[in-house]
Amino acid sequence: MSESPWSLESYLQVRTQLVEAALDHYLPKATTLPGSLHDSMRYSVFAGGKRIRPILMAAACEAVGGKTEDVLPAAAAIEMIHSYSLIHDDLPAMDDDDLRRGKPTNHKVYGEAIAILAGDGLLTEAFILLSNPRVLTGISAAGRLEIIHQLSRGAGSLGMVGGQVVDMESEGQKIDLPTLEYIHTHKTGALILSAIEIGAIIGGADATQRHALHRYGEAAGLAFQVADDILDIVADQLDLGKDVGSDEERGKATYPALLGLEGARQRARDLRDMAFSALEPFGDEARPLRDIATYIIDRSF
Repeated sequence: MSESPWSLESYLQVRTQLVEAALDHYLPKATTLPGSLHDSMRYSVFAGGKRIRPILMAAACEAVGGKTEDVLPAAAAIEMIHSYSLIHDDLPAMDDDDLRRGKPTNHKVYGEAIAILAGDGLLTEAFILLSNPRVLTGISAAGRLEIIHQLSRGAGSLGMVGGQVVDMESEGQKIDLPTLEYIHTHKTGALILSAIEIGAIIGGADATQRHALHRYGEAAGLAFQVADDILDIVADQLDLGKDVGSDEERGKATYPALLGLEGARQRARDLRDMAFSALEPFGDEARPLRDIATYIIDRSF
């Protein structure tokens, strides 16, 4: 019997299902006390989303000969951190959004206090999982430590949180391209790069492979945010799942605001080409990474 033809849609669907199952397994159940907290945590984690970060982690692992199943605990952990960041990002003290992924934001459903604590719980739960000796059993102690370090750095003040701060401080300000790229490479790109790095570690990548995947992660992470900036202008609310044009209304720093819509699209294409170039040392085993880079860009055109 011949194998089914390659399909990115099928690839994403299968790995999304695996990640969803891992999240359901590793997260505390809503019936676990305190129920309001765990229900809130699970609400945002399972509110939808494309699971790009965990899928990129799996694809990086596969590109260097690893197995998808090997990354699932770490994939669940990075999605917990991403979900926490969205809960806090939507709060009135930050972006004050009413919708996320087409549904009411966490604080609209559970109140601000529980939303804050749900984000705190998800961040902590990610590291409870990664430090659990019963998961990632094929990874050495040094490898586990590096995974925790990569994720901590990607999520912390030198990564996602730092990017969020500069993003908030830049609202309504006229900024230059280096500042804009700092915001995006940290607020969004850092966690995507962490996903790629962790996938490479779990897959057993050598130094050359690690370097290539690092370059890919830098380009893909920035491309993802450029595409999001474009989508905030051109997508309708149903497709985007949040308030359209909210970035522009708040005077947030975006690529279209600085470069114009076509300039932003050209920057996205350039980043896609950089991602492809980084993957030149790989063969067909990196096809998912190549196609995901194209997918990230194409959704904004």
